Amino acid sequence: MRKFIVSLAVSAAIATPALANEARIEARGGVITVPGSTEGIVGVAAGYDFDLSQDFFAGVEVSADKILTGGTKVAYGFNGRVGTGLVGGKIYATGGYTTEACNLCNGLWGFGAGYEHNVVGKVYAKVEYRHLVKKGFTPSSDTVVTGLGLKF
Repeated sequence: MRKFIVSLAVSAAIATPALANEARIEARGGVITVPGSTEGIVGVAAGYDFDLSQDFFAGVEVSADKILTGGTKVAYGFNGRVGTGLVGGKIYATGGYTTEACNLCNGLWGFGAGYEHNVVGKVYAKVEYRHLVKKGFTPSSDTVVTGLGLKF
């Protein structure tokens, strides 16, 4: 947690305008880890970021992700995020709810952080970590995804 706070402080010190008030769509892939297992995950997401000030933004995102193993189904995410602009991109904290990924699973609340880097024009690449919190009989899990998206 201390590293996260230090990272946010450093990013605020070198903040650039957030350049929000923009819609975005992306394709993404990565891994999900639960105790004793790591599986691939692919998905899509769409969102909108709103300017809070010259340096900070808040946003909403919906997503559809599929764990690449038998017995799973598409899980839908409903998330919020807040962050700041950095030279060449955005750093942000995220949190929200993800629906069940299998018939015997529960939906999960999650939180995490990510970074979007402007590649060229309106194209961006991103990396994001999220911890999904245990609820009922579902074990807590961690996801790391990378994505490629387009801003409008």
